[in-house]
Amino acid sequence: MLTHPTAERLRSLGLSAMAEAFLELQSMADAAELSREDWLGLLVDREATSRDNKRLGRRLREAKLRQAAVIEDTNFHAPRGLDRALFLKLAGCGWIREHAHVVIEGPTGVGKSWLACALGHKACREGYSVLYKRAPRLFADLATARGEGRLPRLLAMLERTRLLIIDDWGPEPLTAEQRRDLLEIVDDRYDKGSLIITSQVPVKRWHDVIGDMTLGDAIIDRLVHRAYRLNLKGGSLRKPQGADREESLTDAMAE
Repeated sequence: MLTHPTAERLRSLGLSAMAEAFLELQSMADAAELSREDWLGLLVDREATSRDNKRLGRRLREAKLRQAAVIEDTNFHAPRGLDRALFLKLAGCGWIREHAHVVIEGPTGVGKSWLACALGHKACREGYSVLYKRAPRLFADLATARGEGRLPRLLAMLERTRLLIIDDWGPEPLTAEQRRDLLEIVDDRYDKGSLIITSQVPVKRWHDVIGDMTLGDAIIDRLVHRAYRLNLKGGSLRKPQGADREESLTDAMAE
């Protein structure tokens, strides 16, 4: 059998992973014992896995998650009141299929950003498009886009993203433009996409941050009434350098 020409033909067809698997099988002493169906299955599995990994890598790059957090590393022993059952349910990503939202509230240092990024990473693994933005950066990008005439295009991009993470929202009051932009974002995602919002400000005080009772009602009605809520508490989980492995993990989870 012409091993190398076959591998090159596979590469020319864009099947690089299959080509590498083909060469590996050729060099295995017990490969001759495999049936043709097993050979084909192994080649197809290698190519499919490679393509899945590439798509995941692209989604993660586009998501621009702030922290390299994964669900499997979640520390449920940290004293912050994290609802284990609810968080594991959220890790299933069913709420994204339902176009629901997640609100993570609590004081600084309890791991709000880490948990949001872990859920975002899991969403990427499940095949959803994700975008992470700190609230100040998001509003700055919207203001710049408005000045450059790109606002409709930016809003359309945000609308197409299945999961938008807005991190560190509040406590600074919103301007009139920011209020309208936030309403537009929330309204565009109704029955189309999901949001994760993290904030130090309790939901009951969101009207104060929004700064307008009418728009506040509209935003909160569209968001909070369709949201799962993680209410965290306690002191900062940040630890000094030189801590042991468990403390280092906790430190990585803190914002």
